[in-house]
Amino acid sequence: MMELYVISGVTGMTGNELARKLTASAAGNAKVIGFDNFFASSIETVKDLLGNGRFRFYEYDLNDAAQMEALRQIILAEREAYEKLIYINCAAVVHTEHFYHVERTFETNVLGMKSFLEQAIALNADVFINCSTSEVYSMHSWKEGGVSESDYLTLSHAEHSQRTSYATGKLLTEFFMKEAVTEQKIKGCSIRFANVYSKNELYPKHIIPHILRQLKENGQVELLENSKVNRRTFLHNEDSCAAVLALIHSETALDGSVYNVATDEEISIVDLVTLCAKKLGIAQPKITFRGYRESDPERRVLSTEKIRARTDWEPRIPLEQGIEMCLEEMTD
Repeated sequence: MMELYVISGVTGMTGNELARKLTASAAGNAKVIGFDNFFASSIETVKDLLGNGRFRFYEYDLNDAAQMEALRQIILAEREAYEKLIYINCAAVVHTEHFYHVERTFETNVLGMKSFLEQAIALNADVFINCSTSEVYSMHSWKEGGVSESDYLTLSHAEHSQRTSYATGKLLTEFFMKEAVTEQKIKGCSIRFANVYSKNELYPKHIIPHILRQLKENGQVELLENSKVNRRTFLHNEDSCAAVLALIHSETALDGSVYNVATDEEISIVDLVTLCAKKLGIAQPKITFRGYRESDPERRVLSTEKIRARTDWEPRIPLEQGIEMCLEEMTD
């Protein structure tokens, strides 16, 4: 079946690897039209795809109406040559430094997603995948067996509620997705990713590239005070992309609901530094703690029973292997 994919934020972590997987198929039945404004990424992440006839890139901004109209015309011109049209929204303003600032996240994460979904509906797209976030769980981020999609959401307390501006914006996109499916305008779902990392990560403030770069350059790491107690799970980008593809090709999964995509391999941030240092041949890395982030959950563990029940997806890359993959990319 010939499939046309439209991916926003295509040079970001999820987007670039999805484009790579889709265009690598030996069957040659998928083409990707991707765009990005390079907010926290670079053309370098898709440089290997630029000569591929099944990948077309545009330096477009999701919030630029004229550019999105140009994109619509491009897709309209190609639509009839493909049996399926699939939209994947990977565009997002993502990082804790933005989470406390509503203006930084609202336009792209909420309005941008809504207009992108409306375009997909207008072009009679078959599927829309909305990349959401585990931040919607906010302070209620852990319980035995992992937090599930059906659990109540408990946001940060009022004094520090701006921490949840990103989370509540993403939650709105899940409502848009659900309503569109309920009204039979399109099929699709939302995915709550948890702490995705990638060998192509170019945003140095994310925790794994931050640790690796500081260890490699200085042999030591500076972390927030929160890191003394925080524990996290980390999902390799190849596993997160595999989940997107598994959901796209599971008809029953495209019911407008949300799916946790994560791993249950939990590690403390301090132990993460030790593991990264070990891979670099550093025996006892020095850690300096400076600064504190309000309303930062100590743990975040998600249940993935729902996606495993509806697809054949499961995470396949252990954290230790994933870190080795990141280091190989940094060495090249």
